[in-house]
Amino acid sequence: MTIEKLKSGSYRIRQMYQGKLYLVTLPYKPSKREAIDLMAEKLKESDALINGSFGAAAREYVEIKKNVLSVRTVREYLLYIHQLPTWFTIINMGKLNQADIQRCVNELTVNHAPKTVRNYHGFISAVLSVYKPNLKVSTTLPQRVLNEPYIPSEKEVKQILEYTRDNNPFFYVALNLATMGLRRSEICALTLSDLDSDNMLHINKALVENVDKEWVIKSTKTEKSSRVIPVPQELADIIRDQGYIYKGYPNSISDYLMSVQAKLGIPKFSMHKLRHFFCSKLLSQNVPMKDIMYLGGWSTDSTIKQVYGHAMKTKTDEGKKSIMSSFWNF
Repeated sequence: MTIEKLKSGSYRIRQMYQGKLYLVTLPYKPSKREAIDLMAEKLKESDALINGSFGAAAREYVEIKKNVLSVRTVREYLLYIHQLPTWFTIINMGKLNQADIQRCVNELTVNHAPKTVRNYHGFISAVLSVYKPNLKVSTTLPQRVLNEPYIPSEKEVKQILEYTRDNNPFFYVALNLATMGLRRSEICALTLSDLDSDNMLHINKALVENVDKEWVIKSTKTEKSSRVIPVPQELADIIRDQGYIYKGYPNSISDYLMSVQAKLGIPKFSMHKLRHFFCSKLLSQNVPMKDIMYLGGWSTDSTIKQVYGHAMKTKTDEGKKSIMSSFWNF
């Protein structure tokens, strides 16, 4: 065990135990006896988790990470714990081995898509990396399935927008913004103040559901999701005239979209598919990849390439406003 002084002026106690490094930080220099007692308490807590169930360790993992994870990720992790096989969540961490992980994955594969199974396995691995770091995880996972995403046609999108404009203008702006690459959560978090005098829309927050199923405002999905995009004059005028962008629950937009599709006889697709439409249209216009990533708030081009698989041609940065204007009268 060692006691070291940090640059901040604090002191840190360090000790290796069963192959894992344990740390205790204090605002003052502890005595040797105090350091021993504090580290003993830390190791006692660790032993309780290691000798407890996987479910207990998983819940503790979420608790210590919740302030640095997105609200959505915390909800997903808690749901994972609930949906994992019961026998796996109650298994003793000290006895858990690679065969147990493989058996769990095999069971999940029966009723879940490969991508979902991989998400579960990623969570299990993350928990074990903290509470059982010496266990080498080498699971055989289901093969990835590349699904061809449904992309609404220009005709279908135009039909939906025209019907909405004539029959329920409350959703008109929201659906227009969805065709311009905004996520549903981003649209629902926007306020009139986010549209500046130059018709530039500042996207820097999202409306999401927390673990208590309450709608809360948080930062955007990733750092790159925060962006400023131009809004066509006609759409900006409508927003200012009505005095808001959208007032309502996120699910209400999706429900309305489904009802319109049924009335128009259009194949049903989720609101997120309008984001696919946005990306597909920019690709067809040979817009540079860096511009597509910025306008849509993608942090990398991997998703775009994986989903759409198009080769991009270079283009100058000029004309961004004309690009976005094309989504108004396409």
